[in-house]
Amino acid sequence: MTQHSRNTPQFYLTAPSPCPYLPGHEERKVFTHLVGERAAELNDLLTHGGFRRSQSIAYRPACEACRACISVRVVVEDFRPTRSMRRVLERNRDIVGEMRVGVPTSEQYSVFRSYLDSRHRDGGMADMTVLDYAMMVEDSHVETRIVEYRRRGPDTTINGRGTGALLAVGLTDVLSDGLSMVYSFFESEPSLRSLGTFMILDHIARARRMGLPYVYLGYWVQNSRKMDYKGRFMPQERLAPEGWRRVES
Repeated sequence: MTQHSRNTPQFYLTAPSPCPYLPGHEERKVFTHLVGERAAELNDLLTHGGFRRSQSIAYRPACEACRACISVRVVVEDFRPTRSMRRVLERNRDIVGEMRVGVPTSEQYSVFRSYLDSRHRDGGMADMTVLDYAMMVEDSHVETRIVEYRRRGPDTTINGRGTGALLAVGLTDVLSDGLSMVYSFFESEPSLRSLGTFMILDHIARARRMGLPYVYLGYWVQNSRKMDYKGRFMPQERLAPEGWRRVES
């Protein structure tokens, strides 16, 4: 019988299920577990190959008749915000983001619940309880951080922390070559702030300060209302069969 090391990943294939991005399509995923001493190294390697992380699982699409899901990463050094993005930054000048250890809180769950109820009421995560949310944050064997976004407070000039209500949260992996935005959510009411766009812009600036060349955004799906927005952050690299390919516009 063949012996497998605990550090040797075993890959599995899911059964077909309805695609959440393209109506009338079915999706399948190939996945493996991210556990053990080499979990962070494996997560880096798999992310470079187009995988995404969800808790202790790394997965990527393995659809038989479709290749619409394309991994994208923003080229941090060369990124310049568009005029509309600069307006988003201006509208959110009163928000401060703080990166901290990935510890779930009831305040975060409240924002998470508001986000699901307003935007993903019929999605696969709609029934997640506070315990499910805690597992999403804590069940990680890699370097994972929480970025909390709050309104700027009077102590900001001293220690850089906001003191207002929590508006948005980013669950982010720190890779050897970038930040990988695992999941982001935000309050539904301040829609004019474009908080989703703001968080990506903040991660790009954060990666630049950390000396990391990329921000991984997950899958870009052209013509998908849920995913098409990722194509606006240029220049970026998109994963093709021959490797990462730079796209300018």
